[in-house]
Amino acid sequence: MRRWAAVDAILGECGGRGLVFVTEPPPTVPDPGDAAMSKGGSETNTYGRPVVSAASGSYTDRCSSTSGLGGRVEELPRYTLGLLQTPRSAADSTGDLSSGGARPGSSSGVGLAASSSRVKLPVPGRGESYLGDKSSCAENGSMLNFTSSSVQGLNSTCIGKLPLSTSRSICRSRTPHMGYSVTSSSAVSVHTAASVIVAVVEGRGLARGEVGMASIDLKNPEVILSQFADNTTYAKVITKLKILTPLEIIMPNTACDAGNTKLFGLITEHFKNVTFTTVQRKYFNETKGLEYIEQLCASEFSTIFMEVQSKYYCLAAAAALLKYVEFIQNSVYAPKSLKVRFQGSEKTAMIDSSSAQNLELVTNNRDSWNGHTLFGVLNYTKTPGGSRRLRSNILEPLVDAETINTRLDCVQELLQDEELFFGLQAVISKFLDTEQLLSVLVQIPKQDTVKTAESKITNLIYLKHTLELVEPLKTALRSCNTPLLKAYYSSLEDRRFGIILEKITTVINDDTRYTKGCLSMRTQKCYAVKPNINEFLDIARRTYTEIVDDIAGMITQLAEKYNLPMKTSFSSARGFFIQMNADCSTLPSGQLPSEFTKITKMKNTYSFTSADLIKMNERCQESLREIYHMTYLIVCKLLNEIYEHIHCLYKLSDTVSMLDMLLSFAHVCTVSDYVRPEFTDTLAIKQGWHPILEKIAMEKPVSNNTYLTEGSNFLIITGPNMSGKSTYLKQIALCQIMAQIGSYVPAEYCSFRIAEQIFTRIGMDDDIETNASTFMKEMKEAFTLFATHFLELCHIDALYPNVENYHFEVQHVRSSAIKKEKIAYTYTLSKGYTEEKNYGLKAAEVSSLPPSIILDAKEITNHIAKQILNSTSRKALLR
Repeated sequence: MRRWAAVDAILGECGGRGLVFVTEPPPTVPDPGDAAMSKGGSETNTYGRPVVSAASGSYTDRCSSTSGLGGRVEELPRYTLGLLQTPRSAADSTGDLSSGGARPGSSSGVGLAASSSRVKLPVPGRGESYLGDKSSCAENGSMLNFTSSSVQGLNSTCIGKLPLSTSRSICRSRTPHMGYSVTSSSAVSVHTAASVIVAVVEGRGLARGEVGMASIDLKNPEVILSQFADNTTYAKVITKLKILTPLEIIMPNTACDAGNTKLFGLITEHFKNVTFTTVQRKYFNETKGLEYIEQLCASEFSTIFMEVQSKYYCLAAAAALLKYVEFIQNSVYAPKSLKVRFQGSEKTAMIDSSSAQNLELVTNNRDSWNGHTLFGVLNYTKTPGGSRRLRSNILEPLVDAETINTRLDCVQELLQDEELFFGLQAVISKFLDTEQLLSVLVQIPKQDTVKTAESKITNLIYLKHTLELVEPLKTALRSCNTPLLKAYYSSLEDRRFGIILEKITTVINDDTRYTKGCLSMRTQKCYAVKPNINEFLDIARRTYTEIVDDIAGMITQLAEKYNLPMKTSFSSARGFFIQMNADCSTLPSGQLPSEFTKITKMKNTYSFTSADLIKMNERCQESLREIYHMTYLIVCKLLNEIYEHIHCLYKLSDTVSMLDMLLSFAHVCTVSDYVRPEFTDTLAIKQGWHPILEKIAMEKPVSNNTYLTEGSNFLIITGPNMSGKSTYLKQIALCQIMAQIGSYVPAEYCSFRIAEQIFTRIGMDDDIETNASTFMKEMKEAFTLFATHFLELCHIDALYPNVENYHFEVQHVRSSAIKKEKIAYTYTLSKGYTEEKNYGLKAAEVSSLPPSIILDAKEITNHIAKQILNSTSRKALLR
């Protein structure tokens, strides 16, 4: 009963500064109806039952933020939005065994909490553009919290023998060696391979709890530094790592010593499929880290020195990280080539990892490949960079209303100007992965191999292709009106784009371009450099051409010799080979001639080669190696000339990814009727609906209103199982996140308070240290929406004027066929609390349970109800 006493105490103390949701954890069998708020009564839904989870840590500082409304900027408080849930038990308070009612004393809640307290957020955002789309330095902040966690076992470790490691290092033995070829397709998938390496170090002694982190994406030449104070649960560290989705985590060997294993143990527990490497503590050197940054940071980002010069732990992590990456990549980064930034936690809202899981922001809980997530709803991006930016924004929404409104202005203009929308979309879809391209260009390999030579040539062609899209992109943006789009247009006027392209075209053929198909791309690489630049290169290319012609001629002769429809084919694995479409019945003796080898057959298609063709392939490869070597020398000289100008690509990468995301937001609005959100001190949603459920049901779900103010800040929501309580609460959370990333929202009208923290609190863990105490704190700082089966709680509206009751309506329909009464769910929210009793029994009656079990349940229910009534009567007589 501790928690219910806490609710009563909180209602007496707080002045109503927040928003909290309370609903139930999942039953043993998935319950399809609770989230099926669509008009058709969808039978499947993933969103009505959040998973049981542990509580998150408490948060302590004060923060405030600037918000804009109707073209003016106002000072608005920041808040916390949290999801709390009461658990189900075998019987509710009236003794209903099948309704899943909760038992007092084993409950927890789900809440949407708003707080005026400053919070040091553990999860900094991916960052906004430095071209007009920046977070303000205002002091006020708000939080949107949905807290829960999943239980995982501690991962076992093994002794690893890696360079930089001491003999005592505890790690996994695999060291990844990442390739760095640029993707040949613009297709974007959520399930891209992890490519982020993170170094983590914690202070010792009195500095215990101060954590420094440094990360770099092997596909993106950007180093992100973070440093923050964390509590004993290390919730901030775990959340940060979950968002980064690392390929490998580096820690000092002292992290595994006795007395220092807690952080290491928690990380290995939560990241079972991630490689762990421990290196000697001496490599975590803050002085060396600052030297690395001074050497490698591009001049455009030199302000980082002032930000991090006293952040000793993140500098130490950076030193170990960059040393280790140079080792595994067998290459070094060119001087003044990296983007380095310190990621402050005050610029984005924090969503802990289990909250993101409960809300299914980027991953579906039932099927990780399923697109029924918020990311899946919003993702109409055309580039890998745009997809990555959308994902990071969903997990770390903005908290600055001015920046959010700047994005919304862009989305509005894209919706109003079809020519701008389709023109931009056509250009953006042609861009490759600009960030990965830049990452490869700024790396200098320690050894020259055929593979590195081919990679550099390929990426120079990609660079030419990318730069040729700058002018079309400028043309598409020329008529834009919003400040952010104008800022991006101005960034494209950078002279360095033209300088680099001009230098490239003096060496590279004008018609050399990115093409699909391995043979076509190989031809582009062979003839990329203009003739008459290197006489030996010209001779090698003529030799290569003659060999390719000889191969084609030989296969033609073989076709005539055997009177078979042979044709020349090519693959990167086999080189040139012979292919033939023919039925085996047309072959002599049903077999190919004996001189053909390595025969494979798929349906009626034969693939094979011959000894002579294998020899000619070897000659072709030898000639190709000579071409690549000489071309590589020319390309390296060219790259040395353009290195000083290449930093403009950081601006281009940022511009393309942001435009791609904004176009995606606009695209969503053409598919469904979304509305532009406003930011005030009130949570008001008129006829809002669940965005993911709409995608599942393929039709608009039942919509409902939401209205909370400081005078009415505690809503108790009741209703039978499957009536839609959980879906409604999650719906509000998803709408809040959509609004804070700059997207339109599924509603007829909506206004939100900026939230700085988003958590879900779901489950029946009643641990007083980690659960009950933080529950009380979050409730004190929160609007509260409280969904429950405890109907007795509905009566507290008589004690506190800020409490209101709402319920989901159901209708009783009598079937003439089976002469039984059924429940019809309307999924409509109405004022007042539910009058339904024993609704679990009614749900059981329409299930496949045997009638005898239902009859027994009814008898037990009546018996318990009589006992409660008699007990109440005796207490009344004693008084």
